[in-house]
Amino acid sequence: MFKVQTLNNISSTGLARLPHDRFMTGPEIADPDAILLRSADLHKATFGSSLKAIGRAGAGVNNIPVAALTERGIPVFNAPGANANAVKELVIAGLIMASRRLVPAVEFVHSLSDKGLSDPELHKAVEAGKKTFAGTELPGRTLAVIGLGAIGGRVANTAIDLGMKVVGYDPGLTLDSAWQLSSAIVRARSLDEALRTADYVTLHVPLGSSTRHLIDADRLQSMKPRAVVLNFAREGVVDEAAVVNSLDTGHTDAYVSDFPTVLTMNHPKCVTFPHLGASTAEAEDNCAIMVADQVRDFLDDGSVRNSVNFPELVVPRQAAHRCLCASTLSDQAAARISETLAQAGVTVASMATATRGALLYVVADTNSPVPAAALERLSALEGVRMVRTC
Repeated sequence: MFKVQTLNNISSTGLARLPHDRFMTGPEIADPDAILLRSADLHKATFGSSLKAIGRAGAGVNNIPVAALTERGIPVFNAPGANANAVKELVIAGLIMASRRLVPAVEFVHSLSDKGLSDPELHKAVEAGKKTFAGTELPGRTLAVIGLGAIGGRVANTAIDLGMKVVGYDPGLTLDSAWQLSSAIVRARSLDEALRTADYVTLHVPLGSSTRHLIDADRLQSMKPRAVVLNFAREGVVDEAAVVNSLDTGHTDAYVSDFPTVLTMNHPKCVTFPHLGASTAEAEDNCAIMVADQVRDFLDDGSVRNSVNFPELVVPRQAAHRCLCASTLSDQAAARISETLAQAGVTVASMATATRGALLYVVADTNSPVPAAALERLSALEGVRMVRTC
């Protein structure tokens, strides 16, 4: 039986994908084979020798020490796209709220409640005050979508449906993602080209060294006056001090973010949400189902889908027994693994390999169990990070 520790509230619909006859799940489980989590921070956690996989019920993995786990041969799975519709809906809501100045308008109406006005007085005050909140309509306006993956692609397509012009920028755009995009979307050749044309900019990129403060003072200044910036990616993608300065000088019109900070939460030109992007029942179910399936399949068969550090490898069993190895990539790594199995008298019915960066992943189906001594010899091979049978 596999033991799976849950560090956050994982949807019961997702946990149901781990059959009780083969999987034990719960927050108090010690020495787990796998960990399922959402936002728990694992950077200071210690992991026992039993750990084989980690599953993040969401897309971002900034809360997980991926590099250290890779060194140990432990795959980290996530759920890209499972919450895409939920985030898309919130982005579109933020776009409309900014263009029609809905938040300050609502706050204005609330402010009138303390004045003890009669209905005729209230109507007069509303008519006098509404001019302050005159907005703009979206058709014909240009939206720059930075990152055209599962979320950005949906936002871009929806914006086209709303009558907007859309410019997209994504140097890592995959063929699968490209097929999902409306033909009306114009692809920019650079980030700066996309920003220069935009009335609205929405960000959908992971946070890393190359994307931290992707929107900074210089890029804000290069954008059109009175542009609106929307950040539903990660807090650090935007230099918020630069944004606030641009808002205060009147160059940028509004900032809409899913990550409130001390700088932005009370600023009159900022609309901030309490990280609501994936906070729908449907998104939580979808994320949990996807990551539970992936962790289950890896524990059962060594199959790898949607891992952020292991190569994709899903192969049907060709024999009753299966041996898995993860190793530093080298010209002889796969051959040494095969030779070690042969020296132990183990017949390999089939062997599949895949690589990702400096990592080699091997799935070997064998006609007989791999003896414990052979597993020890495999583990002792230079560069080998993980060995197990399933």
